[in-house]
Amino acid sequence: MSRFSPYDNNGGSCVAIAGADYCVIASDTRMSTGYNILTRDHSKIYKLADKCILASSGFQADMKALQKLLAARHLIYQHQHNKQMSCPAMGQLLSNTLYYKRFFPYYTFNVLGGLDNEGKGCVYTYDAVGSYERVGYSAQGSGSVLIMPFLDNQLKSPSPLLLPAQDAVTPLSQSEAIDLVKTCFASATERDIHTGDNLEIVVLNAGGIHREFMPLRRD
Repeated sequence: MSRFSPYDNNGGSCVAIAGADYCVIASDTRMSTGYNILTRDHSKIYKLADKCILASSGFQADMKALQKLLAARHLIYQHQHNKQMSCPAMGQLLSNTLYYKRFFPYYTFNVLGGLDNEGKGCVYTYDAVGSYERVGYSAQGSGSVLIMPFLDNQLKSPSPLLLPAQDAVTPLSQSEAIDLVKTCFASATERDIHTGDNLEIVVLNAGGIHREFMPLRRD
């Protein structure tokens, strides 16, 4: 007899890459449990603000609860300050929200992407209890162990220990970053049964938000 668990892992993978004036956030659309596919058309990407996008994998119910809470907090912020929250501020809010629940955590693995106050791309990567770091690229979810080594090989961010601090944004153009993300997921889908069906790519730049889809393996 198996013990009850309040959590489930619904799989899926998320990637974000920050460039000089853009940010690419991508995830697959498969939601599964164990060896069962629950749906092939579930978006893991959520728009928090005009310049801030959240991508999450893990437990779908906790993802929804976290998204609703962040949206409510952002609405309160807008009423109080008469402006939208910046991406760095949203990054801190997400960290505080996850840490507040550290004794019964949201079972979600998040990556936050957007543009900072200078218009540069920024990516924040998290663990389940709110530890976070600004990086040039990140992957989360069931396919992250396959995707991160590839991104490290192709992009290799400077060490955060270097002084003076090096800029974390990647040197790729926007179209090169999109092609790299497509290659990441095409490769990860071959080896991870929880990643697949479709790839959703959201590109954030000065012109706004653009979305595109690419089919992945469906088996």
